[in-house]
Amino acid sequence: MGAELRKLREKAGLTGAELAARMGGERAQISHVESGRYGVSAERVRRWAAYCSATDKYLVDALAQMAEERTKGWWEEYRGVLSQQFLDIAELEHHAKYLWSIELLHIPGILQTEDYARELMSGSLTRLPARDVAARVEHRLRRREIFDRPAPARFDVFIHEAALRMLYCERVTMRAQLDFLTEVAEWPNVRVRVIPFETRLTSSIGSVLYAGGPVQQLDTVHLDQAFQGIFLDAQAQLAKYQALLHATERAALPPAESSKFIQRIAEEL
Repeated sequence: MGAELRKLREKAGLTGAELAARMGGERAQISHVESGRYGVSAERVRRWAAYCSATDKYLVDALAQMAEERTKGWWEEYRGVLSQQFLDIAELEHHAKYLWSIELLHIPGILQTEDYARELMSGSLTRLPARDVAARVEHRLRRREIFDRPAPARFDVFIHEAALRMLYCERVTMRAQLDFLTEVAEWPNVRVRVIPFETRLTSSIGSVLYAGGPVQQLDTVHLDQAFQGIFLDAQAQLAKYQALLHATERAALPPAESSKFIQRIAEEL
């Protein structure tokens, strides 16, 4: 919310002090709202947009709706237990209208089995306390609640063959993970597609999650890197990853062929 309101102000060519003067507040209040330290009402969002001469009705309506959502999500139970990154990714998935995911080296977190996730997290360079591992695994499994809705968001996931063959765990655990992946592929809102080794990639991919917002300006990209995640929302960045996703879609195997591919790898284990 704060980032989007800042964009409206900057697009209008206003300083924080100038906007504060128009809205009858202090410069510090504008700064606190834009940094996410202060909440903001739907009415204040509309006033902010009006003083910034924002003419995109759909964007303003979407921001006002975001401001009206006062209920706390299940992820808030983990505040103070897990880092903010964990809370942010769960909230991002919860509010997304659709999701695209590309994974080169791991099964996507939201589709991991409990045993696979636990072994993956237990095998990190820095050994985590058992309590922390348990909290992370529980949080990861709860992220799948978005698929239990009456009308769940569509989820397109592209997994490289490397991620299907990497043994971060015992073979029996990996086989169970692949079996679950083929089960997920049958869910009506999920499409699982494989990128085989033999496929030529036109660019470096990495781990990418693209979350579609209620309007395109509120789309968000999450890059899961080795030691931290990064959220991107600038329009030029979004356009780049949209192109990457469409290129990956063209390179990946069709859903039915992908399921058979995963089954064959599971049988080889």
